Amino acid sequence: MTRRAHSHDYSLRSLQSLLGVSRRVVTGLIDAGFVQPARGRRNELRFSFQDVVVLRTAFQLQTAKIASRKILRAIAKLKKELPQELPLSGIRITAVGDNVAVRSGPAQWDAASGQHLLDFEVAPVQGEVAFLDAAPQNLRNREQQADEWFALAEQLLETDVVGAEQAYRKAVALAPRSHYDASINLGVLLCEAETRCEEALDVFDNALTHFPDDALLHFNRAVVLEELKRYDAAFDAYGRCIELDPTHADAHFNMARLSEICGDNEGLLRHLSAYRRLIG
Repeated sequence: MTRRAHSHDYSLRSLQSLLGVSRRVVTGLIDAGFVQPARGRRNELRFSFQDVVVLRTAFQLQTAKIASRKILRAIAKLKKELPQELPLSGIRITAVGDNVAVRSGPAQWDAASGQHLLDFEVAPVQGEVAFLDAAPQNLRNREQQADEWFALAEQLLETDVVGAEQAYRKAVALAPRSHYDASINLGVLLCEAETRCEEALDVFDNALTHFPDDALLHFNRAVVLEELKRYDAAFDAYGRCIELDPTHADAHFNMARLSEICGDNEGLLRHLSAYRRLIG
């Protein structure tokens, strides 16, 4: 499947508000060449989802009490020393004490001094630059990272659907046993695209391997199956939702509608009655 290009939906001011990054840090990152924003109609800077992730790293380093001047100095030095062909996705940045440390492949070093570091735990995050704690990688860290990606997805949802999808997928992949809220929202997002219902079904099926007795997941899966016109499977999925949550009014309503489609007048009346009772 071809990935669509990211749109440049963020102004400098909106980024500062969203991430709490100072203008000095943002302009320093631009000068260092780590972000290459586009220009808007009035020649203003516009940033992409990829830029958001890079700038979020800078913000997290700030919250780790790394001085802005040290962040800028480290990034400027990195720009000079890293091979030109090294992609940005190959860089991992973290705070170690009050220093900025970097890992690229097996090598890890202090960003400002260039001194190599030993026994420095780096999580195997694929893709964009990500902020990592100095603490060893464990389940708690992965849960925290997953929650941060979910929060970013929620922030992007209204302005960058492609970016939100990627962030939801990051949350699902990082969470030790999948990420419930990210799975729900990702599946709904894909289903809303109409042509991606099969992908949405895969998301819900995967989530159900971790949360097999969740009524909402079964309901959403049933909606996707109905969109795909797999009515028998949808009916069974709605039925499972109602088994788990007899008060789920929407499941009764949808089962009533499916019963009507299938010519089951008894089922139509039974589920419609249950729906009216629950909402009344």
